[in-house]
Amino acid sequence: MDEETAYRPLTWPLFLELIRLPAKAASLLPFLLGVAYAKLAFGQLDWVNTCLYFVGQMSIALFVTGFNNVQDYYKAKDLQYRATQNIIGREHLSPGRMLALMGAFLALAVAMGLALVWRTNLSLLLIGGAGIFVAIFYTFGPVPLSRIPCGELLAGLCEGFGTIFIACFVNITPRPVDLTFTVSHFVLSADLGMILQLLLVALPIVILDGTVMFADNICDIDQDIRNQRFTLPYYLSKEKALRIYPWLPRLAFVCVVLAVLLRLLPWPLLAVLLLWPLVRRNTQRFMAKQSKRETFNTAISSLLLVASGEVVLMVVAILL
Repeated sequence: MDEETAYRPLTWPLFLELIRLPAKAASLLPFLLGVAYAKLAFGQLDWVNTCLYFVGQMSIALFVTGFNNVQDYYKAKDLQYRATQNIIGREHLSPGRMLALMGAFLALAVAMGLALVWRTNLSLLLIGGAGIFVAIFYTFGPVPLSRIPCGELLAGLCEGFGTIFIACFVNITPRPVDLTFTVSHFVLSADLGMILQLLLVALPIVILDGTVMFADNICDIDQDIRNQRFTLPYYLSKEKALRIYPWLPRLAFVCVVLAVLLRLLPWPLLAVLLLWPLVRRNTQRFMAKQSKRETFNTAISSLLLVASGEVVLMVVAILL
């Protein structure tokens, strides 16, 4: 019996754990928020582009999580972690097969992206290419992005702002970024006002998405040190990281209020402030105990609460 046949098959429950299905809502909700904002603020919606981007966005989200699990398995210095905690080693799955499966998801995402480039503008090739670069090199390469103190920023910008920006980009004209070629030169132009508008609208999700990664790294700080992953909490120290942590959800709510005051969001979005007691309770639970199994999900819960609240309120505002 060769090594490949000795591995366990990938069952449906194991696949769902491999891709961390509950966390996929963190990719779906920014997509829905971007689509809703395109309709609310610009009065435009392209259903074909929206469906293409939905398939591409979810494919890249599945790729990132599964690929990260495979790379963590290969790069693990702590053999006990690789054998008992990483799903590849714990369930004796074939790393090669898992890598091939994630490659299929990446190929599907690239195909959807190229279709959208053809239907929209060449500038999307640069934007999408930057996102895929981060997705691949987040855990791949000699110095993965996840092992340096910028993972939280990259996660927030890519999954938060990037998703919302592209969801608007594929639905509206004129587009916030435009790239045109002629025989002798090319012209890249950008509407800075529109880009800043989308950034401010996306900031609450950017912050809360980064907070999820921050909470993850706080919980894993000891394990990360053993595996030579030097994340932001390592450089800050756990004590300083925990002093910063409770201010991040507060900043996210401040950004919602600021967007409403600047009339980038309609006043019904202020109702999202009613979710603050739930978010504060989640934050307090995490501050009391930093555990991957017991309290890490509070950060995800806060992100989902605010993102889903904004989506629902935008839909209400559209209907009104």
